[in-house]
Amino acid sequence: MPHTLITARWLVTPKAESAAATVDVLANGGIVIDDAGIIVAVGPTDELAANVPFAQRLSLPDHILAPGLVNAHCHSAMTLLRGAADDLPLDRWLKERIWLMEAELLDEQFVSVGTRLAALEMLQGGTTTCADMYFYSQAAAEAYLSVGQRAVLALPVIDFPTRYAADVDGYISLGLAARDRFVDEPLLSFCLAPHAPYTASDNTFQRVLSFAEELGIGIHTHLHETAGEVSGAVAQSGERPVARLARLGVLGPGFFAAHCVHFSSADIDALARHGASAVHCPSSNLKLASGIAPVAALLAAGVNVGLGTDGAASNNRLDMFEEMRLAALIGKVARGDASAVNAAQAFTMATLGGARAIGLGEHVGSIEVGKSADLIAVDLSSPAMTPIFDPVSHLVYAASRADVTDVWVGGKRRVADGKLTTAASSSAAAAMAELAPQISAIAERVGALRR
Repeated sequence: MPHTLITARWLVTPKAESAAATVDVLANGGIVIDDAGIIVAVGPTDELAANVPFAQRLSLPDHILAPGLVNAHCHSAMTLLRGAADDLPLDRWLKERIWLMEAELLDEQFVSVGTRLAALEMLQGGTTTCADMYFYSQAAAEAYLSVGQRAVLALPVIDFPTRYAADVDGYISLGLAARDRFVDEPLLSFCLAPHAPYTASDNTFQRVLSFAEELGIGIHTHLHETAGEVSGAVAQSGERPVARLARLGVLGPGFFAAHCVHFSSADIDALARHGASAVHCPSSNLKLASGIAPVAALLAAGVNVGLGTDGAASNNRLDMFEEMRLAALIGKVARGDASAVNAAQAFTMATLGGARAIGLGEHVGSIEVGKSADLIAVDLSSPAMTPIFDPVSHLVYAASRADVTDVWVGGKRRVADGKLTTAASSSAAAAMAELAPQISAIAERVGALRR
């Protein structure tokens, strides 16, 4: 097959070789993609057209062409619980709603349907890669492959039984079986996911670390999400969770933690010193009233930061454009400084920062020769996007997921002219319709019991 040349009014990408959040902007630029879905050339439109005269061409004269967004923390299957546990703080949200509903609902069908719906929502909104932490990883893997979204599956490990596994041995065994089955799939990667310091013992973290080192995969967990989590840990052991994980040897370049809200300067220094990453989830942290993560301080310390939506049960939207904008806005408020967490930093967190956090920084997150063609096209033609002085500013402060018209994953066009190209959309909707009455009945019963 011939190469494909995609050209746009603007090409916008994080600058990978820069330690700071620097964004390259090229007017009237484009890329060439080979038949394996790899970017083989980037440059001015006229130059590329002359070099590859026989390429298939797609011209996007009213668009920004950018790397696909990276959702670095999500519980995708929980899309089926969207709106079932609103307006509660995290501890009550988990204990009075989520864990009770999961005790009755959790199975392979639930995960398959919920993950497909989430992947379709994310793709249509410009998210090409997702780090998904949830149960029944094999069902989730099949769902991502059916839709064509890239995913890092965080294999769950937790100290108490669920419908998925009875003990730590069971969680690890099921997770590694999923990895073994899908390890050769180019769209799928894996990491281990001890749920949180308050649900995983020292022994569990040490076992996870041992497997992660043996297999060369990362570790993903929730960390310092609420003030109660931190104070409870200190009261119990005299040790903050970050310090505990550092003592256990868990912190390192392959470690990425979601939320990171209640960080001290020592916690930030520990992540920076060990080369670990933080994943900021602004919408979820606001909705659960968990707090605002010290993102400006993390960035200033040299910590790599990505962005995540969390699950739709605690956010209600899997919208990385919203997370980008919120990250910049609340980052400014938290510091009392309008220059804090600027547009370039927010855009980098949503793309290359997230890719680096989840272990895919060499493959996605920026538009570079040799990387996978995971791309989005954002329409600039609407009144809400006019005029345009700075395309990076527009991506962060003005654009929404509704402005995404085209999405490519590995060079394959998954969204064209605003429409999903996969047939999985109708089948997922039909499966959801079958499950809806059962989910609604359980959610209503659990909610009524706890009112």
